[in-house]
Amino acid sequence: MADRVTVIGWDGSPLTDAARSALGAATLVAGAAHHLALPEVPATAERIRLGSVALAARRIAGHRGTAVVLADGDPGFFGVVRTLRAPEFGLEVEVVPGVSSVAAAFARAGMPWDDAHVVVAHPRTLRRAVNVCRAHPKVAVLTSPGAGPAELGLLLEGVHRTFVICEELGTAREQVTMVTSDKAADHTWRDPNLVIVIGGTAGASEDGGWIAGRDPSAGPRGWTLPAESYGGLVGEGELEPLRAAQLARLGPRMGDLVWDIGCGSGAFATEAARAGAAVIAVDRDPRACDRTESNARALGVQLQVVQGTAPHVLENLPEPDVVRVGGGGAAVVSAVADRRPQRIVTHAATRDEAEIVGRDLTEHGYRVECALLQSVELDTRAWTERERSVAFLLSGLLPDRTP
Repeated sequence: MADRVTVIGWDGSPLTDAARSALGAATLVAGAAHHLALPEVPATAERIRLGSVALAARRIAGHRGTAVVLADGDPGFFGVVRTLRAPEFGLEVEVVPGVSSVAAAFARAGMPWDDAHVVVAHPRTLRRAVNVCRAHPKVAVLTSPGAGPAELGLLLEGVHRTFVICEELGTAREQVTMVTSDKAADHTWRDPNLVIVIGGTAGASEDGGWIAGRDPSAGPRGWTLPAESYGGLVGEGELEPLRAAQLARLGPRMGDLVWDIGCGSGAFATEAARAGAAVIAVDRDPRACDRTESNARALGVQLQVVQGTAPHVLENLPEPDVVRVGGGGAAVVSAVADRRPQRIVTHAATRDEAEIVGRDLTEHGYRVECALLQSVELDTRAWTERERSVAFLLSGLLPDRTP
């Protein structure tokens, strides 16, 4: 096992005394090609071109001597330190950090970033990273080959964002470019790069807020809000008890894409967005679309509104994670199930209708649950009944899809 392992973060600036000292004593140095070309790397040291960090860690674990791993930026922030510290390698790691690429990118852009979300985009996580960019006004995306600015722009079709693309930060070839998201696919971008994605409603308050990223306490308290929060114009399928049950069944969260079909006033769509998810709200009624946009704006969330009649309008929408069907009946539920979201919720007014929808979901491979919900609103001045609502709540869970 290596006697000592030092991880040095390099941001393009001159190495610190601590970094120079560690490199001078190294008998093994691992890093990318531009790291291994640094003049401070001892000529006698064994060199490992860093591709798979896990493979390098095994080599380091079997090395008798002093090892140094060079990495860009802060190696403890989405970097190599996590892999090197894995128990199977048994390595004791010291870290000399550099300025993270995220901090450097925002510095080049002259922007604060305490109100930004930071996501990593690999081909397997690209869709979730894009959903965060849909849902939030300021996101830093650590990209990778096959999941870069062009791919981000293509998947954000229909959502206007501004990209600040930072290529090869800390090198002589560093370049910062600002483009709109729809133009990002028209260019070939150099790796490594990082994209700051900006757009939509404001992020932190003027004093900078109190927590990094999205403030979970922003806006009114409560998972669901009363009808008055939406101008009092909510339909029968949007009443607060039903909305609360639907939200509980779907559990929208950061990185998800939610479809709300038959969005009505936008109450459910807005509340799913308040949970941090990206939302596409669909309705055939232009007045409903206008109300949804207005209510989302008033409550400080952003979502995409699409006017059209389901199921046809759904054909060109990006793949959903969870879906609420607020209107359209069994035909729309069946079309949604064809797209294989992990969870679907809907409601029915009668048992016969509930059975039809439930059978169709079962045939599509969903595990179906149904509950009869009855809510009675009371006037607490006289404790008399003010309004009664009854609905069959149906939910479908696709067991073979990862949540």
